[in-house]
Amino acid sequence: MARPAPKSFVLYLIVLLSGVLPASLGAQESRDALREYRLGDYEAAVAICLDELKATPSNMDSYVVLCWSFIAMKRFDDAALYAERGRGINRYDSRIVQALGEARFHQGRNEEALKLFQEYTNLSPDGGRIDVVYYYIGEIYARQGRFRHADIALSTAVRYAPGNAFWWTRLGYAREKAADNRYAAVAYEKALNLDPQSADAKRGLERTRRALAPRN
Repeated sequence: MARPAPKSFVLYLIVLLSGVLPASLGAQESRDALREYRLGDYEAAVAICLDELKATPSNMDSYVVLCWSFIAMKRFDDAALYAERGRGINRYDSRIVQALGEARFHQGRNEEALKLFQEYTNLSPDGGRIDVVYYYIGEIYARQGRFRHADIALSTAVRYAPGNAFWWTRLGYAREKAADNRYAAVAYEKALNLDPQSADAKRGLERTRRALAPRN
């Protein structure tokens, strides 16, 4: 005669058949801050990261995702605050350096942002956000009226991200302001190839073509 199944095995089958997961597994799945950030649920990512930092105040991954989430929510003061705290733990974490630079850029603190972005290029020349860093460097130079420097930085940005129509438009603008209309037109044309509806690129191309047209 067959022996009866142990009670623990019977309970396991009941749980399995009822579709109920152990609470610990469900909690683990729902507490992935990076996943929430990538899904665009920044509020959830912030809440998870803050809880993680309460438990482990030196968790750099939590600081990074927290800062990214605040930046996505345009809460730049909060992003800068926590990025500074993260820098206090590890000032050479390139992800925190980039996040602080981006927050400072949006706060209008151009010189500080520029130094942080330049630090990022030294710490992580092939980093995952190197294209964004060069874009912001170009924008800072454009703010400062240093358009040839902006041209160099934005040219580097589109080399990393050639499919970004907006960046090509900004490159065209920098070249136009530097009186390099021939290559400004090239950049505007590239932008329009990627996004034919870009009004800024259309206007820029019209201006540069007028400037290049022979005068009687």
